Amino acid sequence: MANGGAQQFDTQDIPFRTIGDRQLLGRLYRPRRAGPCPAVVDVHGGAWTKNDRLQNRAIDEALAASGIVVFAIDFRMPPEVRYPVTVADVNYGIRWFKRHAAQYGSAERLVGVLGSSSGGQLAMLNALRPTHPDYCTEAPELGGVDASVAFATVLWPVIDPLARYRMVQARGDQGILSAHHAFFADEAAMAEGNPQMVLDRGEAERLPPALLIQGTADDNLTPDMPKRFAESYAKAGGRLSLHMFKDQPHTFISRAPDSADAKAAIGLVASFVHEECAAFERDGERR
Repeated sequence: MANGGAQQFDTQDIPFRTIGDRQLLGRLYRPRRAGPCPAVVDVHGGAWTKNDRLQNRAIDEALAASGIVVFAIDFRMPPEVRYPVTVADVNYGIRWFKRHAAQYGSAERLVGVLGSSSGGQLAMLNALRPTHPDYCTEAPELGGVDASVAFATVLWPVIDPLARYRMVQARGDQGILSAHHAFFADEAAMAEGNPQMVLDRGEAERLPPALLIQGTADDNLTPDMPKRFAESYAKAGGRLSLHMFKDQPHTFISRAPDSADAKAAIGLVASFVHEECAAFERDGERR
């Protein structure tokens, strides 16, 4: 159990999928308040190859303290699986939580997604292509629920894996190169599983309201990446709010969760989630 200050919440680890003898867990953060509450499925980062559902704990606890249900999921990673299987695990996690949202204090219509770093790529691929056959595996137990989301929030996302790959290739960053090679079969896969290029190719099935947060000192991504994605999102007919934090590096919220900028960024996420869900409940349609 965790205490989020004025707003208390409970935590619980819940198995949401069993594959052979492998069980995938999600960490539920449930506010102690009457629902239905807005909800996010949290997709962690870690260069596609490391970390788990607890990576964004500081963010998840703060969101729960604001009255948002969070379901932070584990998923299979290299060397066990690679693209697109990992994306399909996330797709299943979104569908599973939507199916059970009412049981955990939310509602199917109020579920969005949050992803950080490589998790931002995984989350946004599902937000843009929730029923893509490579991602949406057959699951009769989910009763036909799809992975479409009410909104998408991405923090310092690897939104163009191919551009990032070529950047780290040029500077000889062997650690990140190894992660790309572990997750993607080749550059063609980096282009196929690429949210930026999905937009540019006109392949997006849906364009949910989106929020993108990044620091201006983020040397893990190409400098033009967030602005280019925001422009393509608008051109495709979607609505994306871009917030750049001056002099902040990659994963700046996780690095210093008590800093002023981290608190401001978390506040932006919480406000965005609450506002999108309130607008839907009021108007009956997405803005």
